[in-house]
Amino acid sequence: MSRFVKAKEEQGYVDIIAEDNPYLKILALGKLFMAGGQQYSASTGAYETALVLLSGHMSVSCEGVTFDGLDSRDSVFVGKATTVYIPCRSSYTVIAEGKAVIAVCKVKAEEKHRPFVVRPGEVVVHQRGKDSWKREVHDIIADNADGRVHRMILGETFNEAGNWSSYPPHKHDGEFAPEEPNLEEVYHYQTNPSQGFGIQVHYTKDGSIDDAHIIRHCDSFAIDKGYHPVSAAGGYEVYYLWFMAGESGRKLNPYDDPDHKWLK
Repeated sequence: MSRFVKAKEEQGYVDIIAEDNPYLKILALGKLFMAGGQQYSASTGAYETALVLLSGHMSVSCEGVTFDGLDSRDSVFVGKATTVYIPCRSSYTVIAEGKAVIAVCKVKAEEKHRPFVVRPGEVVVHQRGKDSWKREVHDIIADNADGRVHRMILGETFNEAGNWSSYPPHKHDGEFAPEEPNLEEVYHYQTNPSQGFGIQVHYTKDGSIDDAHIIRHCDSFAIDKGYHPVSAAGGYEVYYLWFMAGESGRKLNPYDDPDHKWLK
């Protein structure tokens, strides 16, 4: 089984990176493809879960709370995300108000918190990098969720055409703990226009991993270790939803590849 997962587009709920993925112990990813009026119910079990509205409209009920009329963008490249946090050991129901595509981001958790919604106006936007590695990062569940979630950290990154992100190359697999956190991560990509592509580089300094994958629209990637920079092809934007978690807490302090740290 590969860390890199090619796109799946079906109806209803689809496992993208399953809970028994051999590379990840804490994270899993699914997607919901729903038509107007459709309803989906599930239980989170051992996973705190974020429902990220990639496109469309939805309502979500959980733990006696209902979040109605949640609107999103026509695509991830237009505006900011709407996201509903569902705690572990909870049941929830999603109703699509029109066609909706929803990422189901799962993180193993023991602490049960209260459900909440992050609306587009609450997303924190950062401009990162410079030159050909300038990108825009949207924090959805990050510092703004301290004390409201157990392990989850979640956001979105937007690469302009031809630009790099996760760059200079960094990692967060705990090799140099305690300074470097030990965090698994999942990427879920989209391209604009959708026939576009990008490159996902993945390597370790000992050479045990030295790979490059062609990013196509709606592919995904499970990152358990190693450096993982992303490049958008000329003429095409690359987006990726990312979320991460680990036993080392929610502090982000990625370790830069010493060979390329001078770029900062």
